[in-house]
Amino acid sequence: MLSVLAPSSSPASLPARTGWSLGDIAVRRVDEIELPRQTGPWLLPDATKEVLDEASWLRPDFADADVPRLASHSFAVEAGGLRIVVDTGIGNAKPRANPAWNGLDTGFLQRLTAAGFPPESVDLVITTHLHTDHVGWNTRLAGEDWVPTFPNARYLTSRTEWDYWAATDLDEARRQMFRDSVTPVRDAGQYDLVDVPDQGHEVAPGVLLVPAPGHTPGQVAVELRGSDRRALITGDSIHHPVQLSHPHVHSCVDIDPAQAIRTRARLLDAMADTDALLMGTHFPQPTAGTVRRENGRYRLLTEHGPEIPATAA
Repeated sequence: MLSVLAPSSSPASLPARTGWSLGDIAVRRVDEIELPRQTGPWLLPDATKEVLDEASWLRPDFADADVPRLASHSFAVEAGGLRIVVDTGIGNAKPRANPAWNGLDTGFLQRLTAAGFPPESVDLVITTHLHTDHVGWNTRLAGEDWVPTFPNARYLTSRTEWDYWAATDLDEARRQMFRDSVTPVRDAGQYDLVDVPDQGHEVAPGVLLVPAPGHTPGQVAVELRGSDRRALITGDSIHHPVQLSHPHVHSCVDIDPAQAIRTRARLLDAMADTDALLMGTHFPQPTAGTVRRENGRYRLLTEHGPEIPATAA
């Protein structure tokens, strides 16, 4: 199947097994941290109070009085007897230029284990794109060395994404990210690069990588085709639900903002007025919902995931 800013306190009180059943696929959100309040205005500078006011449904879950709220988490997916982790967040003890991400010490691995995904049981790690807050738990510190957190897993990235960064003159912060969170996995022989055509590429039963360029050239979203329902994990093609009501609000770190807008429009149009779940990689709780057309725009009808019992490792 394989072709291949200071952080908020860690959300330790949140259910480790919050998730959604898609029939023969189950997906759980595994929390890392809530991102600090200043992240929203920095990342989405056009998401002003006036823009938020035009989508009253964003409050209180996705925005406070005048700024968007964001979070960092992973998705743990069971499909076809495989345990799959989609994106691995910021990571612990990583030296980072962003003070909100520098030297974290969270209970992420404990929450992942409580969800039924102890690191040694994970079969596949999918990286939607090679940004610092999506690869951090690829590795953990063992003595003075960074080693793969998931010793028995294959790690997947789109070949387009890998080739773009390989040909880019990286600044020191990004070189550091590759040194501690990407290169050790490649050196351990656990990395696979995947060609992702327009129609997507299935990497596990019912789990497809679909192109979502713009934020980065090779970014993918992850489509889950369960027996009862579909879902789409956004990566950073949609950072925040405000981009449903205002798709032209783009991230300050989008490499190609115009392409990011086109990608967002394509994904939302395909999901609108269906029962497919949109799962935001940076959406705070409740994280998921269905997309509806409303007054010429889109909105998210939230769907709180229940606690799904952990599967025995």
